[in-house]
Amino acid sequence: MAQFKNSAQSKLEQYLRGDDSSPPIGNQSPESSFRKREPIKHLLIGSAKAVTSTIHYLQVIGYASVGDWSPLQPTDNPDEVMSILIRQILMQ
Repeated sequence: MAQFKNSAQSKLEQYLRGDDSSPPIGNQSPESSFRKREPIKHLLIGSAKAVTSTIHYLQVIGYASVGDWSPLQPTDNPDEVMSILIRQILMQ
């Protein structure tokens, strides 16, 4: 179980840093394995307390800083807010 946790943590760290440390697969040349960045959006919707709590939890586990998220915005539903985080991830 600890080994799985370490592997998952390592993959998360690579994702967050945008590491491109993996070697080309098979007989791919480095040019054909070029990776490009693509935006991905994370959207949290819920009560202000739930959204804020989730944002803080994601900071505690090292995924995103509180300041990376947009300010809380009201939705059309009463007592509901949303916040967005946009990340650049590596794509092949």
